[in-house]
Amino acid sequence: MKLQHLLPILSLIPSSFSIPSSNTHARTLNPRQSLPPSNQSTTPLTIQLKPQSSRTRDLICLDGLWSFALGDSNDTSTSTPWTTNLPKGLECPVPASYNDIFVDRSIHDHVGWVYYQRTVTVPRGFQGQRYFLRFESATHEGKVYVNEDFVKGHVGGYTPFEADITHLVSPGESFRLTVGVNNVLTHETIPPGNVTVNEYTGRKVQEYQHDFYNYAGLARSVWLYSVPGEQFVKDVTVIPDVQGEDGIVRYTVETSSGTTGSIRISIRDEERIEVATASGRNGTITIPSAHLWQPGAAYLYDFVVSIVSPDNNLVDTYTLPIGIRTIRVTDRQVLINEEPFYFTGFGKHEDSTIRGKGHDTAYLVHDFQLLNWVGANSFRTSHYPYAEEVLEYADRQGIVIIDETPAVGLAFSLGGGVAQEGSATFSPEGINNNTQKAHADAIRELIARDKNHPSVVMWSIANEPASNEDGARGYFAPLAQLARELDPAGRPVSFANVGQATYETDKISDLFDVLLLNRYFGWYSFIGDLEAASAALEGELRGWERKYTKPIIISEYGADTYPGLHSVLGLPWTEEFQVEFLDAYHAVFDRVESVVGEHVWAFADFQTNLEIYRVDGNKKGVFTRDRKPKAAAHKLRERWSTGVEKN
Repeated sequence: MKLQHLLPILSLIPSSFSIPSSNTHARTLNPRQSLPPSNQSTTPLTIQLKPQSSRTRDLICLDGLWSFALGDSNDTSTSTPWTTNLPKGLECPVPASYNDIFVDRSIHDHVGWVYYQRTVTVPRGFQGQRYFLRFESATHEGKVYVNEDFVKGHVGGYTPFEADITHLVSPGESFRLTVGVNNVLTHETIPPGNVTVNEYTGRKVQEYQHDFYNYAGLARSVWLYSVPGEQFVKDVTVIPDVQGEDGIVRYTVETSSGTTGSIRISIRDEERIEVATASGRNGTITIPSAHLWQPGAAYLYDFVVSIVSPDNNLVDTYTLPIGIRTIRVTDRQVLINEEPFYFTGFGKHEDSTIRGKGHDTAYLVHDFQLLNWVGANSFRTSHYPYAEEVLEYADRQGIVIIDETPAVGLAFSLGGGVAQEGSATFSPEGINNNTQKAHADAIRELIARDKNHPSVVMWSIANEPASNEDGARGYFAPLAQLARELDPAGRPVSFANVGQATYETDKISDLFDVLLLNRYFGWYSFIGDLEAASAALEGELRGWERKYTKPIIISEYGADTYPGLHSVLGLPWTEEFQVEFLDAYHAVFDRVESVVGEHVWAFADFQTNLEIYRVDGNKKGVFTRDRKPKAAAHKLRERWSTGVEKN
């Protein structure tokens, strides 16, 4: 449970409302909410595979500085900014959130559409190919325009989408690429939110339940890539297994509709030696004496898919790194390769100074270095899917991931860190059928993107929903079932349970495989009284253990800690209290058999909404926002580096 506002369920502001602007530095436009006419299909081919360069494919990165402008987000009739060059003056880096880039409060606080623009040239070598624009994310809604044509829209801020532009631009030609990005959240989006209008200034304000800043923009890379014109690999699904000493790989290959060539499979080890082959769109392959993907000891094979013409010429090829490992949940254990696994690590955020949620490879490598230093073996992608490069790196580093959707804030009773009397969460005016549909889409896109990563061992479909309220079961039962149906590898499905949904009041935990519990006794309740907090924590864990024979991971626990603040009394907010808090929790975990993991909240301090109880963000990190260790980091290293032993 985190400090959050109770959001009233309010309707959105009228579409005719516009924001007065007094800042001449923020270029303001009037974008059209309705889509412009287009004689092209608005549902181009969707390809799930991450683009790559190969013998048959080309890949161009479009990252860098783009022209940038704010949009007056509600006028639908007067301006079409994608039809001309954006005003000169502002340029924004991609990938990065735009909010903290500029020294301009109107940009930082902007609610609505912004526009990115640059010129792109299609290489002459793309002749005879099909080519696509791929956006790794646009938070929370994106619209793509090639010159004057709308080509693709996507809702959902943390998963990729693509636009086929083969029919719009010829090889050797340049075009104006404009991307509109909208940060508005409503009670029917994932995550949810609410837009209000300040009665004194007339400015729009975005309110939301989640306790991290609503960074927006093009926070991940943009690509232009090509595939062979008629015959190409669209998707690959691999399901690893182990039989004795051998690795088993069940696979399915999806190709373009015009494919007539044969499908050939080659599996190569890390020395690039071919160890198994197969043919056909689906099948089962045995890898003799396979090297297993293990936590802390990753081993990856290359699964190479090729389309070969009748005269034995290569038409297309795609290489997918895979790991051979198994996941299974028993009554009170999570087994990886049939060995009990104890999760040590954190809830994290994609968050850093200046770039916000912008993906940064330097931070990626350094964060994993710190995970290794502190002895962590896992983390949860709280509270949204991270950049796919993060999962690829975890695959190579042997870090275990609980992969989470952006469904955070589905509890209107959370306000100020305590339960509040107020509106029901699940209702026609609140979290409703349209929200559930958006939630289902988020689950589909998460699993479609991440299904082949060996580092991903569990799906978390929500964080801290109101699972104790009426309507929760009707909302979540179909979503839990959907997640199971979508993942052919059968990973366990869970959600992160909020503190007020105790084992006595929660209505949905029987639907899930693993109990993820977020608990803050000693911080949001029994503040500073660790003796009482320990007793309350153990009492509740024993209650869950009696009710369910399921493994328990404490997916959040922690206390805000201001770096450099000390007290011999171990008072709240001091580094000493954070250490004592963690020690108290660990003593309880070690006594409860069903506890199979501990994820401290949080890895590093992170930015939140501007509130009087958040001084420059959430301070529960064991590292500062610039990754300096607090005393708790050293304490965790002592516990985790030697392995956790249960009493």
